[in-house]
Amino acid sequence: MAMWTLLGARGVDMLAWESFGEQWITDVRKQLKLADVRALTADYGRLPDLTQVDCARDVVFTWNGTTSGVVVPDGDWIDEAREGLTLCDATSAAFAYDLPWAKLDVVTWSWQKVLGGEAQHGMLALSPRAVERLETWSPPWPLPKLFRMTKGGKLVEGIFAGETINTPSMLAVEDALDGLRWAEGIGGLPALVARAKANLAATERWVAATPWVDFLAESKAFRSRTSVCLKLVDPRFAALPADRRAVVAKRLATLVEEEGAGFDIGSYRDAPPGLRLWAGATVETSDLEALFPWLDWAWAVTSAELVAA
Repeated sequence: MAMWTLLGARGVDMLAWESFGEQWITDVRKQLKLADVRALTADYGRLPDLTQVDCARDVVFTWNGTTSGVVVPDGDWIDEAREGLTLCDATSAAFAYDLPWAKLDVVTWSWQKVLGGEAQHGMLALSPRAVERLETWSPPWPLPKLFRMTKGGKLVEGIFAGETINTPSMLAVEDALDGLRWAEGIGGLPALVARAKANLAATERWVAATPWVDFLAESKAFRSRTSVCLKLVDPRFAALPADRRAVVAKRLATLVEEEGAGFDIGSYRDAPPGLRLWAGATVETSDLEALFPWLDWAWAVTSAELVAA
């Protein structure tokens, strides 16, 4: 929605180091068909060179790469005197990081990720600079009614005051409000950040003591504390052909799920075969610590099958 209504007024730098960032690049090139697009990309586990970002242009990026476990370390690379807009997908970063809001012009996040709410519901925050763009820029492409945020050249402020085109589920809304009440009750954003940090610390202790697994992120400086992505580093696994590695990694995750010890812990379909653990604030550190022995057990079974094969 934000890209469809805001981009096109100037050149844009698109940052991608995982699947969702790549999708945004596809959108601006193949759907919006923008002419002046620079794609700054990196493989899974890495970040692109953030010093190459030109803040005289618009910049689109994900704060936390949900499918790669790689997060931007800070907002220092964003120019405070920028001429372009910064559009940040903070889906799995909001409520887990102290975002530099003064440097972000458009921020989107979901009810689902860090607060555990309903999927397919999202939030949009706009800076005054983004509102100015909306009121002074008319994209050359047709906009669906759902995407239109202005009328007569002025922001439709009702969108940000609870007015809707189609009424969403009030149960889903109440669920999101319940999550916010819980967050406020335990201490607000500082408590949520602390819980996510504690979960990452527990995972780091297990990984440090476990020879067959490592973080997909190549540097601790940009290791995600919510979507923790892990790679299998046992030499026997590394020696397998790519298709076989995918089968083995799926077998590992399936064994854990069959025991009811962990669900949906396999890596994202586009990511290297491995594990992905959700470690946001709604997850108890004790539950993660209870999972780790099951992972060790499942790898023992899986690795024994590799030897037998």
